[in-house]
Amino acid sequence: MAAAMIWWPRSLLLLCLTCKGSTFYVPGVAPINFHQNDPVEIKAVKLTSSRTQLPYEYYSLPFCQPGKITYKAENLGEVLRGDRIVNTPFQVLMNSEKKCEVLCNQSNKPVTLTVEQSRLVAERITEEYYVHLIADNLPVATRLELYSSNRDGDDKKKEKDVQFEHGYRLGFTDVNKIYLHNHLSFILYYHREDMEEDQEHTYRVVRFEVIPQSIRLEDLKTDEKSSCTLPEGTNSLPQEIDPTKENQLYFTYSVHWEESDIKWASRWDTYLTMSDVQIHWFSIINSVVVVFFLSGILSMIIIRTLRKDIANYNKEDDIEDTMEESGWKLVHGDVFRPPQYPMILSSLLGSGIQLFCMILIVIFVAMLGMLSPSSRGALMTTACFLFMFMGVFGGFSAGRLYRTLKGHRWKKGAFCTATLYPGVVFGICFVLNCFIWGKHSSGAVPFPTMVALLCMWFGISLPLVYLGYYFGFRKQPYDNPVRTNQIPRQIPEQRWYMNRFVGILMAGILPFGAMFIELFFIFSAIWENQFYYLFGFLFLVFIILVVSCSQISIVMVYFQLCAEDYRWWWRNFLVSGGSAFYVLVYAIFYFVNKLDIVEFIPSLLYFGYTTLMVLSFWLLTGTIGFYAAYMFVRKIYAAVKID
Repeated sequence: MAAAMIWWPRSLLLLCLTCKGSTFYVPGVAPINFHQNDPVEIKAVKLTSSRTQLPYEYYSLPFCQPGKITYKAENLGEVLRGDRIVNTPFQVLMNSEKKCEVLCNQSNKPVTLTVEQSRLVAERITEEYYVHLIADNLPVATRLELYSSNRDGDDKKKEKDVQFEHGYRLGFTDVNKIYLHNHLSFILYYHREDMEEDQEHTYRVVRFEVIPQSIRLEDLKTDEKSSCTLPEGTNSLPQEIDPTKENQLYFTYSVHWEESDIKWASRWDTYLTMSDVQIHWFSIINSVVVVFFLSGILSMIIIRTLRKDIANYNKEDDIEDTMEESGWKLVHGDVFRPPQYPMILSSLLGSGIQLFCMILIVIFVAMLGMLSPSSRGALMTTACFLFMFMGVFGGFSAGRLYRTLKGHRWKKGAFCTATLYPGVVFGICFVLNCFIWGKHSSGAVPFPTMVALLCMWFGISLPLVYLGYYFGFRKQPYDNPVRTNQIPRQIPEQRWYMNRFVGILMAGILPFGAMFIELFFIFSAIWENQFYYLFGFLFLVFIILVVSCSQISIVMVYFQLCAEDYRWWWRNFLVSGGSAFYVLVYAIFYFVNKLDIVEFIPSLLYFGYTTLMVLSFWLLTGTIGFYAAYMFVRKIYAAVKID
């Protein structure tokens, strides 16, 4: 059942790819057919490390280079991710074995690393950098074989558990010595396609593995034909890199092909099952239980308390007695009084609507398999463009709410909506980008890309926000069911549990509990270079998050109005986003317990981007809770008789 739920969207999308005859190919995911001895290009993507969070280009280290270096034209998402896809000198032919080949073979002389290059390589190894290569758009993976005791507890009979990790380690350290993986054993799996008898066999690459090895210069025997002989057994010593002097070594590789029963449409299964699926089921069950718990509380309040209140308020004979009692009806003349700073509130809510529409569409489209990891950078590119185009909806909702709150400077409000949240995001990213530039990392956004993003902001998003704001401001404001008194009512002294911060803590814990397990996988994908692909689960969690935020917001605004505090506009927006506080706490916990970051700039990057994530999450959940509470307040005051 679990497998069916995970794979049906992608299988539905790729069903046409396995058909014969007239086939419709989805752009970017069409298979490539190879014939015997056809070249299979090995490209490098980048170097990454979860310790530094700073990606680097492949040729930032002194690897062997081809005659002409050619970089792939990348989309916006790939540039923002720090990918710099480039060709490599590895010569791989389809279904053609290579025992050992030497790279950079100049007159049979080894490669000499200068002191500066040796120091840089040693530094990257100690920082636990991984090298990421691709073949036919498949990322390279390192096979890890782990042994554990069987279920009977017999240590002599151990079960082998095969796992994979993305990329391969640049090297390793042992007893204060640094060793480089200078030999790569590529293992490529192919699937033979069924062809007619008179046609040549075609092959498709379905898996790309590598076994990195460290072999010292003296143990490699080379000849003038760029061939080499690997040492037999395990008697050879690894290639040490001494950062204080020059180092001589060979870069070598071998190629091995194996036939596989895996079809092309399922070739990503190995890469996408590197995490445990069962814990996602636990996440969904946990979220459903939380939502049922919230629904029970809300139902009890609505059925037992609210209906009783409305029935008592609507008794014509007891109107005067009712008005003398405490309750939410007493503030009917002030509950729709415009709050302070209505322009800022409507602008933030407009950006929240913009975020909500963008996230909903991205997750839904990704759930259908159209933004899978095989489409490198497509998810981030789609998110950026959708946020720009959703500005018309954000502007419309902000403009209509601003007019409802008695605002009249619509042009200034539209400008505030279009620049407040994006300006904060751009400002923080620009500051962080300056630090990344200083480290010469490929994660730094190039200046032309930054100019392009600014043009998108002011050329697409800003006009669309103004357009939506104009029509929203011209539209009839929301119809409030009761009139607002001219003189504000005095607010009684509130109890301690009605404090705003206490409300944030109370309102945030349950929505956060509905999605915190899924948050672990999202953080792993962002900070540990893992693939995230279970968008079906993410879509369900997102719906549960929307429901839980709406429910808890209604509960909190009901308690506040019962306490005769009618200043619910800003308070409800802040309290509804209370789960963002727990996201921040979880991010700190994740940083301390899961990551091994000790340097200043990587720590600054982590907390800088985490701040943006928390801010966006607060904006999203606050907007969801605000509109749910607004509809609730209008509904209950429309149900009572007001003189």
